[in-house]
Amino acid sequence: MVSNTRLYGAAIAFASGLYSLWSASMTARMGVGGWLMAAIGVVVLVHGAVLLTSYASRLRSTSGPLMIGYAAVMLLLQALSGAGMTTMGGSGPGSMNGGMADGGMMGESAISAGMGWDAGMVFLALLMLVSGVIMTRERDSTEM
Repeated sequence: MVSNTRLYGAAIAFASGLYSLWSASMTARMGVGGWLMAAIGVVVLVHGAVLLTSYASRLRSTSGPLMIGYAAVMLLLQALSGAGMTTMGGSGPGSMNGGMADGGMMGESAISAGMGWDAGMVFLALLMLVSGVIMTRERDSTEM
């Protein structure tokens, strides 16, 4: 039987991974940051799927730290993008979803418009970080 912790972890991994892939696919041109975000999205999705199988017991002690690592990479990419140090794709420097280059927001939220970072990605990464901490905390219990 799959524990609640693994179910929550898998749900967060699916949401974060799918959002990463969607976000990377919505760019007009893919920069290095976009490719990294797409790659981490695939890895996170696979991890989420594994959490729903019997193979999760093999990841028991590393599943939480892996989630923390994925979240850290996502947050680092967002910080670099926000600082204009990496191009996630799109038409503005450092933008993930396009920017203001063509006179509109091109799919960005009002919160992240004109910024290089994506508020949705930041919040999903923070949620994944918390999930990883919870999974790490419970790795010694029989709940996992």
